[in-house]
Amino acid sequence: MTSQRPLFKHISNHTALFSELSGYRNEAVVRLGFSGYEFHKTPKFIDEHGARLTIEPERSIVVPSVHTLAGLKSKLIKAIPTLNMVEHSEIGYRYPTAALAGLDAPFIKRMRSEYFHRVDEDRSICRPVNLSYGVKSRGKADNRLEYEVWMPDEAPDQNPLPLLIDRYGEDLPNEVRHFVEQPSKVHGWMGVKRAAFEGLYSHQAACGDLIICVAMSVDAYNIGAKPDLSYSPEAESSIAVSNAEFEWEIEGYYAPRDWEFDHDSVWAAINHTLEAINVPLNDFYSSDIMPIAESKTERILSTLQSLGVKQAEIDALNLQPWEFLLTESEHRVKAHDPSRSVNLLGRLNRLFYQPEQKLPSINWIHDLIL
Repeated sequence: MTSQRPLFKHISNHTALFSELSGYRNEAVVRLGFSGYEFHKTPKFIDEHGARLTIEPERSIVVPSVHTLAGLKSKLIKAIPTLNMVEHSEIGYRYPTAALAGLDAPFIKRMRSEYFHRVDEDRSICRPVNLSYGVKSRGKADNRLEYEVWMPDEAPDQNPLPLLIDRYGEDLPNEVRHFVEQPSKVHGWMGVKRAAFEGLYSHQAACGDLIICVAMSVDAYNIGAKPDLSYSPEAESSIAVSNAEFEWEIEGYYAPRDWEFDHDSVWAAINHTLEAINVPLNDFYSSDIMPIAESKTERILSTLQSLGVKQAEIDALNLQPWEFLLTESEHRVKAHDPSRSVNLLGRLNRLFYQPEQKLPSINWIHDLIL
């Protein structure tokens, strides 16, 4: 942790982290000379039929290696004069993600947890906590639907539908509700280390008086070669893919205290901001961007399929995502030695710490992209 990254002191206290981050964001708005402005969350998107949808306004690019993104922040600041980074907004996450829906599913299901060291623990061991369950529309289309809830620590295996209904109510579309009811299967895993930070974008002609809040992140990630993270002869590793992604997402906006909300103007400003960041990125990385139309979670599925993993194998494993919250499996044994139980935590840690494909530290990623 450095003095320039005070948010790194927050390990698992989300409330404190996001409260402090909000303060840094407010201070940045004042320093830019905007007084009397108030923060608003990204509004629900109202479609032509009047449905209120929870939309994820984001874009991303995938590159072969995180080293490709060296100096990213400086490049963006120079290319976009009205994009100002929020001082002290740097956050770091490490997390595993499980793909819970197959390639033919209408949406994508995922389980994700954050990953932390215990105090004074060997830093090559990380333990998953805070399990979340999410449903998204597929691919990397514009403004995808996204619904996500945190699973209670004492009952990570409970049906998530009541939690989603409680949070989203009438805004939870029927097709999403019915999809959640279908049984989930773990198809594969990904380990991610994320360096995240925030920026404020303004543009009088396109956004009027609004200041758009942009959350940006650089992810270095490894995709498991098998659903249970065991060794794959085809990949000659338990890791099949190592890439990096830069993602930018709209978190909300600031507006003058007396500004009257207008759905269309807010969404026009959001979409303009997404494209304003996209344009210079295409110039910077035109020869590096990998033409991938899948989300990271979907890439787990296609990666496993490319290695010949069959649905029958996935069905036979019958993995449950909360099993990876455990250190030792309660009922799984090693194929070559049935007397030994599977160390699930050890397998999960390989996604982060396998020597040949070790993910860099979060501080290192932040230093790289300065």
